[in-house]
Amino acid sequence: MRKLTSAALLCALSVPAMAQANCGEVSITEMNWASNTVVTNVAKFIMEQGYGCDVSVIPSDTVPAVTSVAENGEPDIVTELWLNSAGEAYLRLEKEGKIERLAKVLDPGGVEGWWIPTYLVEKHPELKTIEGVMANPELVGARFNNCPDGWGCRIVSDNLIRALELEDAGIKVFNHGSGETLASSMASAVQKEEPWFGYYWGPTVPLGKYDMTRVELGEYKPKVHQKNQTANADNPGVSEFPTATVLTSVTTDFKDREPEVTEMLSKMTFKTDTMSALLAWMDSSNASGEEAAVYFLSNNRDEWSGWLNDDARKKLAAILEN
Repeated sequence: MRKLTSAALLCALSVPAMAQANCGEVSITEMNWASNTVVTNVAKFIMEQGYGCDVSVIPSDTVPAVTSVAENGEPDIVTELWLNSAGEAYLRLEKEGKIERLAKVLDPGGVEGWWIPTYLVEKHPELKTIEGVMANPELVGARFNNCPDGWGCRIVSDNLIRALELEDAGIKVFNHGSGETLASSMASAVQKEEPWFGYYWGPTVPLGKYDMTRVELGEYKPKVHQKNQTANADNPGVSEFPTATVLTSVTTDFKDREPEVTEMLSKMTFKTDTMSALLAWMDSSNASGEEAAVYFLSNNRDEWSGWLNDDARKKLAAILEN
C-alpha cells in the first residue's frame, strides 16, 4: 500500500468542487468514534469532488441523530448507524416514511465475541471452540479478560460465564476497570506471544493490529442472547454474539432530491476487517479522519470505484492521479 499521499489531496478534502446543477447542500453526521470519522470523511470527499455537493458535517451520536431526523427532517445522511443502538425510534421513522436504509456500511457488520491470538490456535487447533478452551485452561493463561462494569458486553459476558460455568473449568475472570486496560492487556500479551483470552469487538484498532481468532461459542440463539442482555438473568444460556447491523440511512426527502448521490451511498460498504486495519493505521500514524480518508481512497481504488457513476469516477481518478 502507498504511503500517505500528497498535500494536494488533503487540500481537496477541505475545498469543495465547483457545485454541479444537480447537487446542492448536503448534511451528514459524524459520530464520536473513529470508524465513523473515516466513513464520513470518505463520503464527504466523494460527494464534494465527484458530485459537486456542498457538504456540511454535523457532529452527533446515534440517538441525537435519530431524534433530529424525527423533529427536523435532517441531517440528510446518517452514517454508521448501529441498528442495535438506534432502537424503536429509528424503526418508527422507517415505518413513517421519514428515513430509509440504503446499505450495510460495514460488511458483515459490527463484530464482537470472545477472542484468542491466532498463534495459539495454530499451535492448538482445539482452542477454536469454547469446549476446547475450557478443557485446556492453562493454554489460554487460565484467565478471561472481561469488559468493564457499565458496558453492555459485561452483562452478556457475565451471563455466559455463569451459563458455561467457566470458573469451574479453572479459568479466572478478570474484570477490567476500563476499555484502555482491556486493550492494553491484549497488546501486551500478543507482543510477547503469550496467552490471552477475552472479550473484544470490531472494527477497532486492536483487531486491526493483531491477528486474533474468535472462539466459537456455538450457534446464535436470538432468545437466549436477548435474555443474556439482562443483568443477572435467571437461567442464562449459551449463545454466540450476533453480527451487528450497521447502516447508512438517508431521509426520504434527500433520496428524492439527490438520486445519484443516494445511489452512490447505497453501494458504499467497507469490509469490517478493512476498517479495523485502517483504524490501526490511523493509530500508528497519529492520523486524522481526513488523512485516513485520503489513505483509503489512494490505496483501495478497486473497492470504491464501483460505488460511483462514470462522471464522478473520472473526476476522482483525475484528483488521485495528481
